[in-house]
Amino acid sequence: MTLRLDGGGETLIFLTSTEGAPRLAYWGPALGAGDPAPALAALRDRPLGGGMLDDGEALTWLPQAGEGFTGHPTLIGHRGGQALIVQLCEVGRDVSAHAAAIRLADTLAGVELTLTLILDAATGVLSSRTHLTNLDKEPLTVDWLAAGAFESPHAELLTFDGRWAREFIPVRQTLATGQIVKDNRTGRTSHHSPPFLIAGETGFGEARGEAFALHLAWSGDHRILAERLRDGRIQIQPGELLGPGEIILGQGEAYQTPTLYLARSEAGLNGLSDRLHPFVRNVILGGRLNAKPRPVHYNTWEAVYFDHDRGKLETLARLAAEIGVERFVLDDGWFKGRTGDHAALGDWTADPAKYPDGLGPLIAHVRGLGMDFGLWVEPEMANADSDLLRAHPDWILGDPARLQPLGRGQYVLDLTRPEVARAIFTQIDALLAAHPIAYLKWDMNRDLTHGVSAGRAAVHRQTLAVYTLIDRLRAAHPSVEIESCASGGGRADYEILRRTDRVWTSDCNDPIERQHIQRAFGIFFPPEVMGVHVGPRAAHTTARSASLRLRIMTALVGHMGVEADISAMTPEERAALAAGIAHHKTLRAGLHAGRTVRLEHPDPGCLALAIISEGQVLVTAAQVETPRAAALAPLRLAGLEPGRSYRIETLDPPSRPRRTRDASPFLAKGEPLVADGSLLLHAGLPLPILRAGEIAAILLTPVVA
Repeated sequence: MTLRLDGGGETLIFLTSTEGAPRLAYWGPALGAGDPAPALAALRDRPLGGGMLDDGEALTWLPQAGEGFTGHPTLIGHRGGQALIVQLCEVGRDVSAHAAAIRLADTLAGVELTLTLILDAATGVLSSRTHLTNLDKEPLTVDWLAAGAFESPHAELLTFDGRWAREFIPVRQTLATGQIVKDNRTGRTSHHSPPFLIAGETGFGEARGEAFALHLAWSGDHRILAERLRDGRIQIQPGELLGPGEIILGQGEAYQTPTLYLARSEAGLNGLSDRLHPFVRNVILGGRLNAKPRPVHYNTWEAVYFDHDRGKLETLARLAAEIGVERFVLDDGWFKGRTGDHAALGDWTADPAKYPDGLGPLIAHVRGLGMDFGLWVEPEMANADSDLLRAHPDWILGDPARLQPLGRGQYVLDLTRPEVARAIFTQIDALLAAHPIAYLKWDMNRDLTHGVSAGRAAVHRQTLAVYTLIDRLRAAHPSVEIESCASGGGRADYEILRRTDRVWTSDCNDPIERQHIQRAFGIFFPPEVMGVHVGPRAAHTTARSASLRLRIMTALVGHMGVEADISAMTPEERAALAAGIAHHKTLRAGLHAGRTVRLEHPDPGCLALAIISEGQVLVTAAQVETPRAAALAPLRLAGLEPGRSYRIETLDPPSRPRRTRDASPFLAKGEPLVADGSLLLHAGLPLPILRAGEIAAILLTPVVA
């Protein structure tokens, strides 16, 4: 028997039988209407080596040890310490052209699993999740349940590393033997081990090679495991990382894994983005941001930090409006007793010392200037020095008998307790009901170290409780947008994005670091949800100085904002910033709906990008380190239409003095040029001389015949 799913120009075929879970037999370009099952069954039949079980390794989508699989199984559990041996049989299925729900049961083991597979009709992105029900009267402890086990044809893996202010650092490695495991135990998606992995043919790049992307959409603890079996095959298993005894199912109770999303491309990483970006726009976000201009932000954090003075803030708001900002976001420091990061989290009312008349006058001032008003909150946290924890010291997530390590001087609130979640909802709901607040920057500034509630591991329940709290606030205030922030990019995944509208990519506003961070982040996320700010000349996180032009052009390609003391800028700097914002507004409809193409340049220090839409192509080439040659090689522009002509002009050229030969003549003179897309791909676009820390921005406009 076979199970076939078609969508997005792709065909997936699973071989099935009455025993065991489906086995992926084909994932590739769309096949015709014929029945490929007989040929596939023969093609997928493998010879058996010596010293193995008679039937070999049963690598299905849900491989089990009880079925002769000696690799890492997808289900690990027990009943009161008694071993659980699982041998699944199919007991039912519901199948359509794009989706299947397959029910598998083992009555002797007392379990039933439902595997749900959905292939998006437009993009070919596959989703997989597993639902486990305990049929037995004895409780079932679940130690591990994967969302699926993908049999990878390739051993070259791209995973992502990092730390605070340096997120999404790609790491390539080849799985030669054994396992490569990426664990996260921080209670959020993490800075150092986000739940993303790409497996591709040797040497796959931005535009070449077959590659498969995997993403576990979950904002809590997780594991992604890649394993080479003894017969040479490779499996990749993503799933939630559960604490001991965290999931114990009574009879009839169920546990469902987070959703695993997978995509395939024969055109490298850009081909994966071609599938994932529209999928995020139309499925994860539900189309709610399509054709909705993303307001340019001004964020107060790096301008004032905790030192809130209404006069200063009103000046910043006035200057922000003058340079074209559309949303003014008041960051940390506005609430009662908040003079630093040691106090006041949990008390979500305006500080009477800083705002004796409340937030109303500042909000009215901001709105009177024609801007939306946004506000920073961190609802999941509290300081010991807060009215909330003085009244309810037992509301902390953790073991009350243990001294808990702190992060940023704060504790995690136990949102699994209804009274705690209700109290936080009541505060934030009252704040939104009392004021015309259009936006919440929702932060989460510490890892979970004691993820325990009432003596039981609770990261799973805490993560679901966060989702429920956000969902409840969105239902009560549907017009309010929310940004996912967790010390920067510490909570970036598709499940949190279902209920938010922006991801704060990193607390680092250094454009050199941001070029690297945004390039990797942009594989999985489209530009309109990528928060990017023009920071101060000297970056807060790196102390490195960068030109205003590099800061502007780095921010221009995402959801643009400003996070610097603009009152300390010269009039000339504010004028340049205003011009950059104006450019962004002119281009953003295309930037936020277009196709992102990461370009490859022979100089590894030249990070180039094109965002291609129907009416425009924006190309940026940032030189993040000293060039290796005296002049940069031409930049080949992939993704343009062959046979179509494009008008080429420099966007806001650098102002530093140049000699005549510092740039190609037409770029140096600001003269537009018209060239065919094929020429720009094969001959390339000449780049100006770029020193470390400089950027070229070039606009291509399709010529209408």
